[in-house]
Amino acid sequence: MRFQPFDLLATLVAVVHSNGAVLFANAALEDALGISRRAIVGSHFPDSFTEPTHLQKGLQGAGGNEFGALRYDAWLKRLNRDPLPVHVIVTQTEKADEIIVELLPLEQQARQDREERLAEQAQANKELIRNLAHEIKNPLGGIRGAAQLLEMEMESRELIEYTQVIIREADRLQTLVDRLLAPHRRPHLVGDVNIHEVCERVRSLILAEFPKGLKVVRDYDISIPEFRGDREQLIQTVINIAHNACQALAEQIAGSEARLTFRTRIARQTTFGKQRYRLALELHVIDNGPGVPDSIKDRIFYPLVSGREGGSGLGLTLAQTFVQQHHGLIECDSVPGHTDFKILIPLP
Repeated sequence: MRFQPFDLLATLVAVVHSNGAVLFANAALEDALGISRRAIVGSHFPDSFTEPTHLQKGLQGAGGNEFGALRYDAWLKRLNRDPLPVHVIVTQTEKADEIIVELLPLEQQARQDREERLAEQAQANKELIRNLAHEIKNPLGGIRGAAQLLEMEMESRELIEYTQVIIREADRLQTLVDRLLAPHRRPHLVGDVNIHEVCERVRSLILAEFPKGLKVVRDYDISIPEFRGDREQLIQTVINIAHNACQALAEQIAGSEARLTFRTRIARQTTFGKQRYRLALELHVIDNGPGVPDSIKDRIFYPLVSGREGGSGLGLTLAQTFVQQHHGLIECDSVPGHTDFKILIPLP
């Protein structure tokens, strides 16, 4: 069928007759409305909106060649769900009785803009970190070497203590630089990954570190298939997120009220990173801690940003980098008492 390519689009598309009857509805529209394509085709499309008159006038204008394209905002009615705010684009085709109606969900558009900003920021951060780390590393080696040579010439124990401070601090900075460069040095080792094996590995590590006061809940969808990925990178990703959560749960752990949940689900017909995926893995790491501070909510994936005193601010930055190497992304939804880090990775 000649309209079939519309099924590849993430936006909602209907081909409508000038009288309002639906000739074709793509898969994204079918999913948004919550009814089958068979039920949509032939229906009066303006009736799918809370204010049908706007589309009726738009279709009449397009059919009468009054304009080439019309744009306006509207609310799309959905089965058993709240109406969806959309931006409507009505466009003429070569055939006067066929009009394309494209719907851009406003929340989806905002999300795509946010994802695009995150991706651009991540790329800028990566280049900045790599260049900065290399600039720091070279003089750092010289400082440490000079301190060692100076120490060999000294006889006073008190003065040697000062050179030891220089060497220790140089080593600490070297460790930080190595962590900054780690994602770019290590090769991406791809193999078959079972996400529940990843979660169980992290669970055992977390419980070994926090044996009392913390309950780790497993809420798994065991039907999720294996996928190709770097197992060690994903383990490190989940460890970084879970470890941050446990550190934020200090008060709850002390009161034996801390809860950490690993939840896996399959997302169907989902869009992220400007692409639509038939299937995607959703891994949620949820805690009942105090939540992410408002002052850093928009910057938690930036390097060297931490809500904890003494934190390096690298854990979430590295986690986002590792997930992006799997063509996915991490989102965070946080309010006091409920913080949810959601990892999204496409499935075959």
